[in-house]
Amino acid sequence: MKKFLLFICLLLAFSNKTIAKETTYNKELFDKALSDGKVVVVSSWIKYCTSCASQMKVLEKAKKDFDNIEYFAFDVRNNEIADFFNVQYQTTLLIFKDNKEVYRSIGETTKELIYDALKSSI
Repeated sequence: MKKFLLFICLLLAFSNKTIAKETTYNKELFDKALSDGKVVVVSSWIKYCTSCASQMKVLEKAKKDFDNIEYFAFDVRNNEIADFFNVQYQTTLLIFKDNKEVYRSIGETTKELIYDALKSSI
């Protein structure tokens, strides 16, 4: 019985952090969004990372709350993309405006702080 309860607790603990993680970054789309004058948000993730999932949930909500922002995500193990952005850690959040990086954080999952960064970049 104890093992069953432990299993249920673990299942519940991890289920609220699960989110589909996929690489959506594309160099051509990234460049086009910047040239169109959009604010571009790029986040890195790795499989089984709960802080990545938390950050991605905030960004999914932000997609609905902010206009003129393009969002991209990538698996930090993709060395080509990680090297391009000089990203070494999962849960790295980058914001670009006017063809330059204007914000960078590592491990930020707080909705208020992410929204503040987005607001200051618009």
